[in-house]
Amino acid sequence: MKTKNYIYLLLFVSIYLVNFLYAEKISIYHTSDVHGMYSSRKAKWDNENSTRSIGGFPALMSLVKKDPNKYILLDSGDMFQGSPEGNITKGMATVEFMNMLGYSAAVVGNHDYDFGEENLKKLIKSAKFPFLGANIYYLKDEKTDNETKDKNVDYLKPYTIINISKRNIAILGIAGQHTKTSTLPSNVKHLKFKDEARETKKWMEEIRKLNPDAVIILAHIGIDPNLSQKIIDVSTYTFTHTRNTTIQIAKAAQNANLILGGHNHTGLINGWKEPETNTMICESYWGLTHVTKAEIEFDDSTGKVKNVSCKLIPLWVDETGEDKTAIKKWEEIYSSVSKEMDKIIGKAKKALTFDSQTFDNAIGNFVTDITRLKANTEIAFQNAGGVRNIINEGDIKIRDIYQVMPFENTIVVLKMKGEDIYEVIKDNLKINKTSMYISGIKVKYKIKDDKVEILEILLENGDKIEPQKIYTVATNNYLTSGGSGGKAFKNAIEKTDTMILVRDALIEWIKKNKEIKEWETGRFIRVE
Repeated sequence: MKTKNYIYLLLFVSIYLVNFLYAEKISIYHTSDVHGMYSSRKAKWDNENSTRSIGGFPALMSLVKKDPNKYILLDSGDMFQGSPEGNITKGMATVEFMNMLGYSAAVVGNHDYDFGEENLKKLIKSAKFPFLGANIYYLKDEKTDNETKDKNVDYLKPYTIINISKRNIAILGIAGQHTKTSTLPSNVKHLKFKDEARETKKWMEEIRKLNPDAVIILAHIGIDPNLSQKIIDVSTYTFTHTRNTTIQIAKAAQNANLILGGHNHTGLINGWKEPETNTMICESYWGLTHVTKAEIEFDDSTGKVKNVSCKLIPLWVDETGEDKTAIKKWEEIYSSVSKEMDKIIGKAKKALTFDSQTFDNAIGNFVTDITRLKANTEIAFQNAGGVRNIINEGDIKIRDIYQVMPFENTIVVLKMKGEDIYEVIKDNLKINKTSMYISGIKVKYKIKDDKVEILEILLENGDKIEPQKIYTVATNNYLTSGGSGGKAFKNAIEKTDTMILVRDALIEWIKKNKEIKEWETGRFIRVE
């Protein structure tokens, strides 16, 4: 009998200890730069896993439900811009998913202002969690029109306190100073985005007075811009660029436990612990293909933070599964967007086709011209393989533009030397075709000994492109990231991804101008 009672006692103690240990470890799931990528898709970019499906909110929801610990869901901004579902719903689909999953907080990203401040306010009003932005201020008092230095915008909170497992977790939100130019500047011209590090230091002084058990900072800046678009283990990496980064934020905060960054589309496989402050810094890549799982462990005896760790988890659907409720929500959103796709947005007086007497054509020039107009640059390039269909004469539907431009290519603005513009043409102009459409320039060439010789490149005003002069150029992120024909773009002096889809620029132009007339060709001029 005593043996039996002893076994029961051991069992009771074991259960108690297990529950106690789980209560002392809190999981944090972090997403960033989702850009409207709500559902799973084939990982065609991954040669070893090209047939596997990855990503999406249904996979994320399935994953977090399996966690035995109490958990928090957080996001570091740029939530919706970049997909038909995200753009057509202007971010409302994102909020619906985040409400469903139970997010606790999100910091605003630069592209969350892309549809204007009023649209952002609508999203915030619909969200069941706070949007943060401690360093965003009004330039002027909205009532008096007088300049103001210290009035935070009233639709964002600087920080929030979350109570979980009897622990108070402070979440501070820091937006990127770059937002003033990395969204449409007119959308934020009345706002001031203050220095990330200085504002972190200021708000941490206030947060410390509240004596939270742990502090997490959400930031829409990354650990190093040189690691953009990379999934990487930085354990042996040497950081050389720390200005306006999460490293600088960590040093300014002094004793934050965890910083969750974004914007640069970097995935930190195991995070990185800033050595001076012992702050763990993590980033979660982009497009919701991955999620960061961080764990904060508390000391049993003191109640202080004992350890912080993080790991980047790929959302392979065959491993995570997909939540049925989230799948149903996705199907509802997809269905409603499909109705939107059949809306008529304009009319083509004449078909824009691939037919032409020269190397360029009407549909290719149309796409490239609109890219240049949207980016407000001198020159634009568009890879010919990226333009996949024509626009027929008659009514134009949104669906037609998706067929012309089916890829999620974004407009990238660069500064390039004239010699590199010559290289772009040289790499793509063959004796019988061009692989690159052009806008803002004309190319004179001749064929000699079955080879193309470029004679000169002229701007619209007739000026020659000079080798050492700097020009503003627009193209797409396929070409700037190493796509076929884009080698010379790697030499750009400056590069900024607007995250505006080429397709969205086309739709916007057609809606505004109502009709498309005959489009000019003849930009490649052969000289005999």
